[in-house]
Amino acid sequence: MDPTTTCCPHQPCPARGHTGQGTLGIHAQQTQRCICHACHHTFSARQGTVCSRLRTSAETVVRVVTLLAHGCPGHAMMAACGGDERTVAAWWARSGRQGQAVQADLVEQPRDLGQGQADALRVKQQGGIVWMALAMMVKTRVWLGGEVSAQRAMPLIRRLLARVRRCATHRPLWVCTEGVCASIRTMRATLRDSGHTDDMGGRPRLRAWCHILSV
Repeated sequence: MDPTTTCCPHQPCPARGHTGQGTLGIHAQQTQRCICHACHHTFSARQGTVCSRLRTSAETVVRVVTLLAHGCPGHAMMAACGGDERTVAAWWARSGRQGQAVQADLVEQPRDLGQGQADALRVKQQGGIVWMALAMMVKTRVWLGGEVSAQRAMPLIRRLLARVRRCATHRPLWVCTEGVCASIRTMRATLRDSGHTDDMGGRPRLRAWCHILSV
């Protein structure tokens, strides 16, 4: 357990989200608990991770999740490592929630994207075919997010561009798509902010961002 690699999860703490500042210490080595000297709260070193509140060792959980991510079947996993199918499915869901939290904290932060690229892939899976829409920042090759749907329709593109909007600041932006008309229409409807209506009541009129180019 290394307190320099973690941060305090307490919401009102002034040191929340900061690592390596010397504000954390070891509260109990046996139970793997840390203490924050800024807010004097204790918390588990596994809090917020896939191993939180699990009796199984972290090495076993990480090994199972890694094999699942690389396409290992669930029944083969149970035959090799033991356990129940529902337990493996719960670990898989926990890892997905942790990945979403990391994505929201590290990637979905406003930044100057400059140029983005969005595309939809036709993916074969057991029992059918799904569409996966992906978006990335061209300059740094950072994946901004992805959405999965059974149909390649407007709701899928709208959810993807909503993720792009959370990652982008109101700056000039050039977005390349695969040429579907729905992508351009959804982009114009998503990249908008409410304007000021001091002289009239009701809902503020949404105004599109300036200098947005889509091809």
